[in-house]
Amino acid sequence: MSTPSESGLPPEWEVRHSNSKNLPYYFNPSTKDSRWDPPSGTDTEKLKTYMAQHHTTPALRQDGSHGEHEGKIRASHLLVKHEGSRRPSSWRESTITRSKDEAMGIILGHEARIRSGAASLGDLAVSESDCSSARKRGDLGWFGRGEMQPEFEEAAFGLKPGEVSPVVETASGLHLIERKA
Repeated sequence: MSTPSESGLPPEWEVRHSNSKNLPYYFNPSTKDSRWDPPSGTDTEKLKTYMAQHHTTPALRQDGSHGEHEGKIRASHLLVKHEGSRRPSSWRESTITRSKDEAMGIILGHEARIRSGAASLGDLAVSESDCSSARKRGDLGWFGRGEMQPEFEEAAFGLKPGEVSPVVETASGLHLIERKA
């Protein structure tokens, strides 16, 4: 649990951990309201720092597959949403108002840092991705064809393990994808 001053959440809200999804979520004990996205009035900069320090997993080890993932790949991503995204909110911001052009500028900056070696996709995803997978360094786990949005799937399956995609646009927003396996 967290205090509002350190987490950036409004009074009475706290961060808890979902055992079923193995992810943190936001909870208000007085109203019993729970949600995956931060409530209105959240200081998103404080929340980003708090979540990066207290609610991330260590780097995930490579999975030695023995056939149980046949036909599937494993990928991580960094998502930057914009006002035209199908759900313009995230764990970082309750309402996303940036334009698509602004989002493109942000994600191109992230791509430049990754390609220069200044940061890894996983390191950036922890504090900069608008997807709840940020808590797992952007890791989406194993998935097969037909499980992701078509543009995302095409890009992810077109990568070799270790490669990072150029910017991929979907209804969710703008992504950088790193194929893990």
